[in-house]
Amino acid sequence: MPPAMSPGAPTAAAPAPASTREPAAPAPAADRVYRYLKQAVLDRRYEGGTLLTEGEVAEAVGVSRTPVREGLLRLETEGLIKLYPKKGALVLAVSAQEIADVVETRLLVEEFTVRRAVLPQTSSGGTPSPPALVERLEELLRAQQRCADTGDLAAFAVADRCFHAEIVRYAGNQILSRLYDQLRDRQLRMGVAVMHAHPDRVHRNIVEHREILAALRAGDAEAAAACVRSHLGRVGSLMRGAAA
Repeated sequence: MPPAMSPGAPTAAAPAPASTREPAAPAPAADRVYRYLKQAVLDRRYEGGTLLTEGEVAEAVGVSRTPVREGLLRLETEGLIKLYPKKGALVLAVSAQEIADVVETRLLVEEFTVRRAVLPQTSSGGTPSPPALVERLEELLRAQQRCADTGDLAAFAVADRCFHAEIVRYAGNQILSRLYDQLRDRQLRMGVAVMHAHPDRVHRNIVEHREILAALRAGDAEAAAACVRSHLGRVGSLMRGAAA
């Protein structure tokens, strides 16, 4: 028999039945504009060089022009568009310098962190990466294959990036993880551009990711770093071609 409660003791409110709960508030209009435009730029529905007007964006999202201006200002601060008063917003193309900077930064971060994913055991080698990391990478490879089978390049680019980001996070350096996260939008946009220009790259990315995973399983830090270096070198060359 449950103990009696003392007079005046607070009682926990029972959760409201699902049918009577308040529906989630809709996202503010400016946020909807921002998310819609950002995704459209990242997956190349709006390619570099496209001029957007406030009117067409407002119609596409179903809002007035005021939140469109707010959303466009946010995207300009992120370097995705350039606003021209009374004309509209120009979607900025990816420059060769931006590609070089992204690839160089990725090499610095990913070569270091993939080595850290192999735990050192002796001066001559390491131990295989922990099962949790290996299982997560295998899961992401399966997700990439599903996206490849359905031809969903935007979703493939997300799964592709997650594969690399998982290794970076596992290294345990929070500063490097935050730095890597800042590259996310550029990586996604460039990745989709490469796969549009080179459809065979979808299969090659999966193959090269499997090579990285095999080196991690074997506990071979130098082989893993070499696979990352080779992989990013090929992708960087194709990115420069896609942006030309």
